[in-house]
Amino acid sequence: MATSNDFMGDFLRMNGLTGLFSIVVELLSILLVWMLIREVKWETFFHFPNSRKAQVLKLLLTVALGHLFAQFILQYWNYTVMLKTFVE
Repeated sequence: MATSNDFMGDFLRMNGLTGLFSIVVELLSILLVWMLIREVKWETFFHFPNSRKAQVLKLLLTVALGHLFAQFILQYWNYTVMLKTFVE
């Protein structure tokens, strides 16, 4: 018979794994966007594409787009997990 202490330990462990999974997806998404954003011809947007301001804008754009992509993936994952309980 499982005690409440075992249940709480399992809950905390699962919560920790979910957090770790979310961090990994977030970082991989930012890395993917960074690789894709390097292919953009920045000369069409900036007079000096290698200036500090342009680099900061590229970094912020990378983080923002990577975060949006990661949120899409994580929400899709959560929806599929919810569908499992609907089918069962």
